[in-house]
Amino acid sequence: MEAKASARYIRVTPMKARRVVNLIRGQQANEALAILKFAPQAASEPVFKVLESAVANARQTAEREGLAFKQEDLVVSAAYVDEGPTMKRFQPRAQGRAYRINKRTSHVTVVVATPEKEEVR
Repeated sequence: MEAKASARYIRVTPMKARRVVNLIRGQQANEALAILKFAPQAASEPVFKVLESAVANARQTAEREGLAFKQEDLVVSAAYVDEGPTMKRFQPRAQGRAYRINKRTSHVTVVVATPEKEEVR
């Protein structure tokens, strides 16, 4: 079973968000939530919310299909950050000049899945 959640237009740079997402990729869902809860980076809060949403989506999918659901079995199978639109702002500088400030946004996507059990021969 697989479930996906995404958050778009998050006001954090993609580079900073990728540092956080790399911490949880491949981890168990419960362990990843604990890592994000105590991570010092500011981007960990929106990623935490997206991961919680993906787990809730998996729970809803399991209930809809009548399957047994264990949160302990879920693994973060994919987590990635794409670049969103950049807001361009200008900062006044000396002698009538202006410097451009780029306010970057991110699209965060997290996929959780139960690992497929291999057949023993």
